[in-house]
Amino acid sequence: MLEYMPDSRFLPDQILLLTPQSHQFYPDNIDNLFHPGIIQPMNKSESVATEAHAAEDRQPSHCIAFEGQRCIGSGALDFVARKAKQVFNQDEFAPIFIFDDVTSKRIEIDFRGTTEDVVERLERTEASAVATPEIPEKRGPGRPRLGVIPREVTLLPRHWDWLNQQPGGASVALRKLVEAAKRSCRAADRARQSQEAVHRFMYPMAGDFPDVEEAARAFYAGNHQRFDELVAPWPADVRDHLRKLVAVAIQAEAAAAENP
Repeated sequence: MLEYMPDSRFLPDQILLLTPQSHQFYPDNIDNLFHPGIIQPMNKSESVATEAHAAEDRQPSHCIAFEGQRCIGSGALDFVARKAKQVFNQDEFAPIFIFDDVTSKRIEIDFRGTTEDVVERLERTEASAVATPEIPEKRGPGRPRLGVIPREVTLLPRHWDWLNQQPGGASVALRKLVEAAKRSCRAADRARQSQEAVHRFMYPMAGDFPDVEEAARAFYAGNHQRFDELVAPWPADVRDHLRKLVAVAIQAEAAAAENP
């Protein structure tokens, strides 16, 4: 815990911060006390680490678009947006579905204006999502912006006791535990996420197709041959993309089985 040492020799904006360990500072520790006028900026290595974590959490930019059951484009988001805009210009009521190529999450695009207007809005949105705010050399009263998000966590008293005994305090310990869990469960997480990607795509695009429920049961049961037989009569573009997602899920499940 940082301590405030009042001293008449210092002006109000010259606050002395002392620590028991020769001014040791933990960059991830947001439990310390911060005072106006004494701001510790991130050094280069800390900034690089922060950018690396942000890049790891960033969503992939490749996607796939359908007009009904027909694939109209696949690739970078701006390319797919242009293809979808062409369809929209011909029929503004056309059923256009755009999915992230990896997670199968739906991507909503504002098609108002010209094609360049649509692409420019996407670029602005993407730029604002990945931009890292610069850390000012000086700022007013308040804590520095470390990129953390406060949320409520409910734990038992013994859990809080253990966390408070860790170097840097509870917040730092929790972040370290989460990062360690992400590394140790990476294969299992990828297997689960790949299954979720199959589900997110299959039901919006093939929910009314014959045998969709049985195909889903075969997929989750690991009966991939039966799944392939059931989806074979489905429209080619939907079927082929679904098979690609299932192939990724099969590989992820095998990797998780090898690294439990």
